[in-house]
Amino acid sequence: MDAVRKFLLSPGIWSSLFPVIGIARATKGGSRDWRVVLMWVSWGISVALAVGTVLEKSRQAELDELEERY
Repeated sequence: MDAVRKFLLSPGIWSSLFPVIGIARATKGGSRDWRVVLMWVSWGISVALAVGTVLEKSRQAELDELEERY
């Protein structure tokens, strides 16, 4: 449960997920060209970076906790 909580409470995750609404609308209503693909790729990269940041902070917190014990 703690793993899910760290993702749900992360502002980076939320800020990377909200743009998908605008991208989906642009995909549905606009012309389909290379810019739509670029929007989806950039959104995917931003989500991947947000997830990676949360995982890295979690690992660092675990390492800090282990260092305090020993």
